[in-house]
Amino acid sequence: MAGFTVPRWLLLCIPLALAWPACATRQQGSGSPRAAATIQVQLLAINDLHGQLEPPAGANGRINAVEAGGVEYLATHLKQAIAQQPNSLVVAAGDLVGASPLVSSAFHDEPAIEALNAMGLSVTSVGNHEFDEGHDELLRLQRGGCHLRDGCQDADPFDGAAFEYLAANVVRKAGGGALLPGTTVRTVGGVKVGFIGATTRETAEVVPASVGRDLAFLDEAETANARAVELKRQGVHAIVLLIHEGLRPGVGADADPNGCAARGGGLEQVVSRLSDDIAVVISGHSHAFYNCRIGQHLVTSASSFGRMLTRVSLEVDSATGRVLRAAATNQVVTRDVARDPALSKIIGKYSTLVQETARAVVGSVVGDLKLVATPAGETPLGRVIADAQLAATNGPGRDGAAVAFMNRGGIRGDIVAGAGASAERPSPVTYGDLYTVQPFGNQLMTFTMTGDMIKRLLEQQFDNPAPGRAQVLQVSQGFAYRYRAAGPRGQRVDADSIQINGRRITPADRVRVAASDFLRNGGDGFTVFGEGTDSLAVVGDIDALVDYFKARSPISAPPENRILRTD
Repeated sequence: MAGFTVPRWLLLCIPLALAWPACATRQQGSGSPRAAATIQVQLLAINDLHGQLEPPAGANGRINAVEAGGVEYLATHLKQAIAQQPNSLVVAAGDLVGASPLVSSAFHDEPAIEALNAMGLSVTSVGNHEFDEGHDELLRLQRGGCHLRDGCQDADPFDGAAFEYLAANVVRKAGGGALLPGTTVRTVGGVKVGFIGATTRETAEVVPASVGRDLAFLDEAETANARAVELKRQGVHAIVLLIHEGLRPGVGADADPNGCAARGGGLEQVVSRLSDDIAVVISGHSHAFYNCRIGQHLVTSASSFGRMLTRVSLEVDSATGRVLRAAATNQVVTRDVARDPALSKIIGKYSTLVQETARAVVGSVVGDLKLVATPAGETPLGRVIADAQLAATNGPGRDGAAVAFMNRGGIRGDIVAGAGASAERPSPVTYGDLYTVQPFGNQLMTFTMTGDMIKRLLEQQFDNPAPGRAQVLQVSQGFAYRYRAAGPRGQRVDADSIQINGRRITPADRVRVAASDFLRNGGDGFTVFGEGTDSLAVVGDIDALVDYFKARSPISAPPENRILRTD
């Protein structure tokens, strides 16, 4: 309507079935397509579910100030969206499993797969966490069958994923064969839509060592462009990239779910190199929400943990199969709708099986322990976990460490105290609470590093895995150092400030270190850990944390006196 502008906020409230959102549209060709010659197709996208079947708690259970998430509610929102536009497909962008709460991870994420089947997921890319238990386990989740070690724990057969995993840029090093299909085609509303699935190349740095030995992770853009050419040769011209790589927009409180703030992260570089044949990029990995235009591409992400879904609307020319227009709206998965009974049944089944273990009280806290970082990068919960790992290596018959290092990416949630918690009235903490925080099942190791290795390890924090994005390791009590973030590469850490219990560590010193086997094998790109010697497996990381809470409760946040940033 010439001369009339609809306010953005109003457009975002209109269902996609009735109107196009104001944000993120894509037009191909010239002139106005004839309405009779176009087909409307809706893609309903999620990412980074991480097996969060039950409504997540704390900050992980909100979008801004709105309580959000839980697959019972997500399923209902999906059904409502499909009712508005029957030409719909449910798709995803990886990390649907892995780093999951106990209700799913205790059964090797079979419950998450069953939930996704029940929600009608059609196709997804792999993400890095799909490889947490190795690539053979990923193939089992796709194809079905009982777990090799634990069998069918619920006494029922496991049929595998009814949806299709795509991994275009993941190949076997021996022979270069594909691990999984790279593309698939779905016909919806009479038109063909082609999907390419890929994961970030950084997956190679954050997976078990066996995966890195056997698989190669190829350039995302080059792979996607080559697969787009293949799809066009098959006569498929509406092409969507599902990719587990993300933007990192700087958003604060009350951020617009459909905004596209200052961008960064690996995905921007990938998208800048994509062929214009790829109309839509549905992404994940960064756990952010955004709705962007980058060049000719519509780029979206739906946050994480099932708290949001993206409704992508495609207008496809029925004669040529080309996308004439694409638009998207990120929709919060609110909890003010009915719970889906099929999903409630799945949750009820597995919750019953784990409830005795999950509900067992193992300790208490006097206040919240969260992942809110100081300017130097320390977090209250990170300090507690590092202290727990140090304590675990110093028990009877164990090869005691002098310092423990914990990666922030391995801490998956907050410990939230009950109302009115205090030293006099500590709040109980259950095994399930701790498992949610550390769900990977890593093994705690001790090994020997020199002072020079430790200095280089600390420097590696600031260019890992991408320059300019620090990943500050959490450190145990007694270890301290200073750094200047603006310092030259390799010279950010003050070597004279690296101390254990007040004693400076010299380059030639030999120090016994504790860390997970994930870090020991170079996980999260911390390759210097791999230079350590004389490794010894000690205990599971979750067991170390549980033992610490049992022995030291009530737990309070340790002092912020370990890492000092001087600029």
